[in-house]
Amino acid sequence: MTISRGSSQSPKYQRLAADLRRRIAAGEWRGDAPLPVETELEQQYGVARNTVRLAVDVLVNEGRLVRLQGKGTYLKDHPVLDHRVFGPDLLPGPPPGRASGHCLTAPTGVYEAEAGDAGRRLSVDFEMLIVRARVDIAERLGLRPGEAVVVRRQLRLLDREPYSIEESHYRAGLAAGTPLMEPDQVPEGDESVLEALGRTEIGAVDHLVSRMPGPEEAAWFQGGPGAPLLVQTRVSYDARGPVRVIETRYSADRCRLVYGLGELAGRPAVQPVPVPGPSRPVDDAQVAPSRAGRGHLEHH
Repeated sequence: MTISRGSSQSPKYQRLAADLRRRIAAGEWRGDAPLPVETELEQQYGVARNTVRLAVDVLVNEGRLVRLQGKGTYLKDHPVLDHRVFGPDLLPGPPPGRASGHCLTAPTGVYEAEAGDAGRRLSVDFEMLIVRARVDIAERLGLRPGEAVVVRRQLRLLDREPYSIEESHYRAGLAAGTPLMEPDQVPEGDESVLEALGRTEIGAVDHLVSRMPGPEEAAWFQGGPGAPLLVQTRVSYDARGPVRVIETRYSADRCRLVYGLGELAGRPAVQPVPVPGPSRPVDDAQVAPSRAGRGHLEHH
């Protein structure tokens, strides 16, 4: 491979990591077969053992590779699931739970259908809590920081692998005396309770960020040290104002959020496209494949 000089010379192990990323993105290795051992990579690239080890460490820390004791180094291959977040239907078949085709509040039926389409089994652990509102939640609900809110939490797993943490925050006064205060899921969904209260959601605003997980989140998601979270915070409204705040956290290597905009009636029904391979940062090495699919590090 050829590496551009750039404004500063990257360490050799970083340039090796960049080429390994390229080869992973090109599909050179499969998830069920180990990567070449360190001695083979030494020979392919003409570098020292420590350079190879540091480069592999980079990709392990990014969550791309995993070392299995006594077995070798493998791609960390998490199936990525498309989740219809909002808007006209983007995937084949109408989303269950909303005849209009809009997943405004992502009813449980949507998650179940998506898991079923992917041949996976969805399970949910549920709990209800009464807590003091965080500053950001209070602002979005029009409360004073520290006021009590009802939190209805769903811990979703796909084939027993952690998938998402969803927390719906309600004003305590809105939830009082309703099934929202019960420690069980509402069979028809929380939306049915809101509709009965005359607080039918008609619009929502999403805030999307990516951040690293905290210690408790990392322990629950069981992700690699380099796997960030996708955090979707949705504030839903009716004609009177904010109804609830739904914060959903996904492991970024297991979920892709799908949005639709405008009228998509003419869009042909197609299967979800595969997730593209990881792109390189701007300052990564510019690489070109060698004749045998092997790389070589060089300066110029």
